Amino acid sequence: MSSEAKIVPLWLDGQEVTTKHTLAVFSPITTQICHEAAAASIEDVEAAIQSCQKAFPTWSRTKPSIRRDIILQAAILFDGRKEELWSILREETGVDRRFFEVTFAGAIDMCKDVAGRISSLQGRAPAVEAEGSSAIVLREPYGVVVGIAPWNAPLVLGLRACLQPLACGNTVVLKGSELSPKTFWAIASILHDAGLPPGCLNTIYHKPGPDAILVTNYLISSPCVRKLSFTGSTAVGSAIASLAGKCLKPIVLELGGKARAIICEDADIEKAAQDCALGAFLNSGQICMSTELVLVHKSISSKFSSAFREATDRLFAQNDETTYLATELAVERNKNLVKDAVAKGAQILHGSSDASAATKTSMRPVTLGAVSKDMQIYATESFGPLVSFVEFETEQEAIDYANDTEYGLTAAVFTSDLQRGMRLAKTIQSGAVHINGMTPHDESALPHGGVKHSGWGRFNAEEGLSEWVQSKTITWKD
Repeated sequence: MSSEAKIVPLWLDGQEVTTKHTLAVFSPITTQICHEAAAASIEDVEAAIQSCQKAFPTWSRTKPSIRRDIILQAAILFDGRKEELWSILREETGVDRRFFEVTFAGAIDMCKDVAGRISSLQGRAPAVEAEGSSAIVLREPYGVVVGIAPWNAPLVLGLRACLQPLACGNTVVLKGSELSPKTFWAIASILHDAGLPPGCLNTIYHKPGPDAILVTNYLISSPCVRKLSFTGSTAVGSAIASLAGKCLKPIVLELGGKARAIICEDADIEKAAQDCALGAFLNSGQICMSTELVLVHKSISSKFSSAFREATDRLFAQNDETTYLATELAVERNKNLVKDAVAKGAQILHGSSDASAATKTSMRPVTLGAVSKDMQIYATESFGPLVSFVEFETEQEAIDYANDTEYGLTAAVFTSDLQRGMRLAKTIQSGAVHINGMTPHDESALPHGGVKHSGWGRFNAEEGLSEWVQSKTITWKD
């Protein structure tokens, strides 16, 4: 397949395969069909599973150095196809160049980091109680695993869903979003060009609606599938975890977020405003770690609000404050959140959800003040260019606000006192807390995941690789 082809194929057993049915992919920028993609049937899903099952015995015994070299070669190929990937992502997701550069760099860094860690996956030989006896503990891959990745950052999240399991010797069925199938095709294309053997990675995309339920349920229920990962909404993650639990399948989940940023009275206001604006509106707010609620000390509230407005104006100076969301439904959901908040007493500090936009899938960023707990926006993840301000007076009040959410993925604290920042960070119920930094923060060297309804398990670093191996104890008499 060339990058200009109109029908995106599946990857099955090392081959590009088209199917009887296709699904239309719409660009959020033009709202027109940009291409079509092969839509997998249950038969295609079973073929992908069986291909992985067949490839697993050989791939699992492949030397770590061979897997390392394939992944390092992939990093080189990613770099060489940068502009092609930019074109695909821009067309399918409406991403701006700034966010693309962040995720593209993250994808290459992930390849290098994972490649460097493969040889560290070692067993151990603990001392046992009985005289004349010995034991070893091996770390072995699970087998066929499933990675389900979203559309909002499909390059880095799609790669994460397959690269870490592959590095550990698993084979992977990668289920990509129907909103960005060509990106998932490109990931598999690069890994195959880097030397990944046929059957180690197969891709699946399907029509939305009933097919999504059928395909996902079939993948989870298959006796060949031993573990899964899912990145996406909490509602869908809950349904997937429920079925996985019934099938006794372990699962790694990264779900929704409602990231809080605490702005203390001693914070660098300009720095905090810049990081909160970028954290709220990067990729049109379509990041699970996006800054959704800013808790600002009452004594600096006015100064921070002005600084935030200026930071937002600078952020969108080049594109007239236009941000693209994945679907019209996402725009309507965010506009309804604004209407509900305003009806209950919130103030629009910056922007307007009623302002004219380029298309039905675009929306200008909106900042809300005087947000209270009775408003939907207080607890609901907007997943759009919408951020809310709440004032606090005491440190305990800030902590209470920060933890008053069902989510717990990331948070931020802005203060000039590092000890204070550490004290607050330890009390916030979140998988990560960034002191004087944006809530969106994800890098290969750091474990990433949430608490509460933001999921369980971890991606990245040693903790992420460890998710994809299981221990086996062997004992013997000397």
